[in-house]
Amino acid sequence: MDVQRIRLTELSACAGCAAKLGAAELRSVMERVSPATDPRVLVGYGSSDDAGVYLLRDDLALVQTVDFFTPIVDDPYDFGRIAATNALSDVYAMGGQPRSALNIVAFPEYLDLDILAQILEGGASVARSAGVAILGGHTIKDAEPKYGMAVAGVVDPRRIVTNAGAQPGDALVLTKPLGTGILTTALKRGAIGAEELAEALSAMTTLNDRAAEAMLAARAHAATDITGFGLLGHGENIARASGVKLVIDANAVPFMERVLELIAQGVVSGGTRHNAETHAAFTTFDDAVPDAVRIGLSDAQTSGGLLIAVPPDRLATLLRELNDRSTLAAVVGEVRAGSGIEISA
Repeated sequence: MDVQRIRLTELSACAGCAAKLGAAELRSVMERVSPATDPRVLVGYGSSDDAGVYLLRDDLALVQTVDFFTPIVDDPYDFGRIAATNALSDVYAMGGQPRSALNIVAFPEYLDLDILAQILEGGASVARSAGVAILGGHTIKDAEPKYGMAVAGVVDPRRIVTNAGAQPGDALVLTKPLGTGILTTALKRGAIGAEELAEALSAMTTLNDRAAEAMLAARAHAATDITGFGLLGHGENIARASGVKLVIDANAVPFMERVLELIAQGVVSGGTRHNAETHAAFTTFDDAVPDAVRIGLSDAQTSGGLLIAVPPDRLATLLRELNDRSTLAAVVGEVRAGSGIEISA
């Protein structure tokens, strides 16, 4: 089989984090599952946070997460890099440091094993750059290829950053532009060429370690990473867990090149459309917000940036720390009393 001719994205119905089960559906299921009662569980699944945290001792806690998905790009090595970067992100979003990982693989029997080797090497390259040891993993046969990691990290229990700490008056800062879901969908549909995916590929393979360092230096109140539920979905997790309202300035949200144009042309994945329908229940839009922006705020991101809530007196510190690390620092809104999300224009 000619490895170079295989288009991985043609082998899956959903790509990247757009393959997630819908947030509302997932929440309805988990409400029927008994939560952990161990007092050492500092962060469980009840707040829809990015990772779980388990207390080991007074000054050390374990951070655990798992993430895997179907191909979002055609190149096996790049697919591996994106999936690994995305999996590690949840630990960074909690203020932790990833330490080890286990590979999770589903692979069709009919595909050349060299493709799998390239996927795994892509993941290994990201792990090496992050100082993460891959200890092994598990594989199964599947009609659709899938790859990701179960990641373990550590965090000081006194410095955990959850999605439940946002306070009225906090500024909201985003560290990567939006649009990976739209651009990868456009590539799959032939609406753009591979060269036009370069910005998205760069973003999806950039670790959130530097953004997390800046967040900790500024003593942020709350954070989450933006993945399959889009900016609005993950923002709502902060609003609900913190008991506040997020007000986002549509004009301040950065989008990758051509994203809004492609949305206007109808290049939108099913996952993003489902997100937008779900988000309508808790989001109010200013009439002046363009339709393309409304969809873009729900775009299913893969390996997106952090959304950070920081008190106003430490905003300058956060922006400086992000700029010093060559990381995007877009002030996109603020936290207010209330509930849900409001989009201003």
